[in-house]
Amino acid sequence: MSTEIAPSAPVAPAGATEAGSRKAKASLDRRREVGLLSGLGHIALLVWAILVIAPLLWTILASFKSNTEIFLGNPFALPDSFSFSSYARAWSEAHVGRYFLNSVFVVTLSTAGTMLFGAMAAYVLARYPFPGNRVIYYLFVSGLAFPVFLALVPLFLVVNNLGLLNTYTGLILVYIAYSLPFTVFFLAAFFKTLPQSVAEAAMIDGASHTRLFFRIMMPMARPGLVSIAIFNIIGQWNQYLLPVALMQGEGADSKWVLTQGIASISTSAGYEADWAALFAALTLSILPMIIVYAIFQRQIQSGLTSGAVK
Repeated sequence: MSTEIAPSAPVAPAGATEAGSRKAKASLDRRREVGLLSGLGHIALLVWAILVIAPLLWTILASFKSNTEIFLGNPFALPDSFSFSSYARAWSEAHVGRYFLNSVFVVTLSTAGTMLFGAMAAYVLARYPFPGNRVIYYLFVSGLAFPVFLALVPLFLVVNNLGLLNTYTGLILVYIAYSLPFTVFFLAAFFKTLPQSVAEAAMIDGASHTRLFFRIMMPMARPGLVSIAIFNIIGQWNQYLLPVALMQGEGADSKWVLTQGIASISTSAGYEADWAALFAALTLSILPMIIVYAIFQRQIQSGLTSGAVK
């Protein structure tokens, strides 16, 4: 009776086994390193979130409390009763409603002007080569590094000589000039990523440069336009130094924007300050920007990433 011997399995060389074990160990070490860095990143984000959310939460809760509860109670405790009387006092007695509407008017017109002029300048600088193109672009970009504090005195004199001091027109024009450097810098990079073939096809079909810009390029650049518009709205809404320098004189208090009004509330009342009304005014100034960012969050993220690659 014959006996069949099963073939033995091939034995891997010792060197290959050692190389495989080294690769597995290196991969495990990389995963551990990535996990450690990810954990540290989450901890840092958690700490940052607490630092941002805690003051906002305290401000909102304090707007419903009395002065006694604000100074003697637990800062994060719920108020005894949720009453909107402090908001009513801030809106009517402290004239926050008027300041709020002034801010809406100024920021709306200045943002519209910034986006119109900034988009046109960025488009030309990004798509049309001409002598001095880079010089003009770098002049715009240099505005990002120029501190606004250094421009206050000459800016005040220029606006005063134009007869625009203590006027909405002067403030809006200054807001537009203040926001143009970042707008041009951001949109110029974005317009460069748009396909040239679309513009060439439109020109062959008889589109003028103006129609090409407003009917084709602007819709294609919508994600970037929305992103920079939100940044401009937030920056101009929170602006304090420029209104203080330009909105002064007889009857200026009726033209103040929200940041000036809140500062006036906090300094004019002295020891008899209505702190609940002050925190209500702060809440009214904060919530619109939070709502705007929450609504347009996806568009902002899309705009920031769309121009990242061609």
